[in-house]
Amino acid sequence: MKAYRRLCLVEREAIGVLCHCGAGIRAIAGPLYRSPSTISREINRNKRGFYYLAVTADNKARRRCYRRLGKLVQDPGLRRLVINGLRKQWSPAQISAKLKIDYPGDERMRVCAETLYTYLYVLPRGSLRQSLLRCLRQHRPARRPRSRGNDRRGRIPEMISIEERPAQVAERAVPGHWEGDLILGARHQSALGALGERATRTVLLVRLKRPDAETARKAFARKSRTTPKQMKPTLTHDQGKEMPAHRLFTKETRMPVCFAPPRSPWERGANENANGLIRRRFPKGADFNQVSAYQARKAQDRLNGRPRNVLNWKAPFEAFNELLQ
Repeated sequence: MKAYRRLCLVEREAIGVLCHCGAGIRAIAGPLYRSPSTISREINRNKRGFYYLAVTADNKARRRCYRRLGKLVQDPGLRRLVINGLRKQWSPAQISAKLKIDYPGDERMRVCAETLYTYLYVLPRGSLRQSLLRCLRQHRPARRPRSRGNDRRGRIPEMISIEERPAQVAERAVPGHWEGDLILGARHQSALGALGERATRTVLLVRLKRPDAETARKAFARKSRTTPKQMKPTLTHDQGKEMPAHRLFTKETRMPVCFAPPRSPWERGANENANGLIRRRFPKGADFNQVSAYQARKAQDRLNGRPRNVLNWKAPFEAFNELLQ
C-alpha cells in the first residue's frame, strides 16, 4: 500500500485544469492516482467561491497547516529550543515538560507534545526533517494510522485477563509485579527477552537460543528463579505466541501470568519504555544470536543504572535493593 502524501502544487494545477474542463471527481482522481474522497475534500476546502484555483488552494492549505503550529513558526527562539531538545534525543513530551520547568511564568514558551509531532511531519522533505525524525525513538517517515482492524491471533488457552490482577498492580503500590516481552532480531530468527519490574523499573535481559515459545518459557522461568521470592507475585505479558504454556510456567515459578489486551501497549508501559531503550543499544536488524552474555549484562546494567525521575532520581537497581533490605 502506497503511503499517503499531501497534494503538491503540480497536482493542484492538474485538478484546476480538469475542473475547468468539467471533469467529475472520479475522472480527476484516476490520472492522479488519488482517492476520489481526497479530491473531493481538496476542492471543497480550498475553492474560492465556485472556482478552484491551484495557487489559491495551495496557499490556503499551507496557511491552514502553519496555523496548527502557531508558536513554532512565529517564534524562532522557541523553535531553536525544540530542535536542540530533539537533537539530544528527548521525546516531545520531555521537551514540553522541560519548557514548563525552565520558563514557569512565560506562557509563550508552552507547546504540547502533539504540536511537536505535527511540526516534524509537516516539515518539507529534506535533510532537516530527516535529521529530526531520526532523533525520535521510533523514527518513522510518516505517522502510522491508529486503526485497529481485526485480531487474527489464536486464543491462548486458559488465559488470565489483566483485569483479574490485584488492583494494587495498576497503582504500582506493591513491588514484585513484572512485565514480559520478546524483542525480535533480524528476520525474526533471533530474540532477546525482557522482564521489567513495575514499581522500581528494574529490567532483566534474558538471552534465548531460539525465538520459540518453549525456549522463551524455559528462559523466563530460569531467570525468574534468580529473583527473591517476595519480588515475584505476578507476570503480565502480551498475547503473543511466547507464553501459550503459561500454566506450566506458573507451576515452575509460582508466578501467575496475566495477559494484556491486543494492541494495548500502555497496559505494559514499563516494558514498552524499556524496549525502546533496549532498541537504542540493539537497533532493529540486530542478530541477538551474536550478542554475548557480557554484552547483554552490560546493557542490563546500563538500563538499571540510569537515574529516573519517577524514582526521585534514584537508579532502578538502587530502588530494588532498598526494597530487599
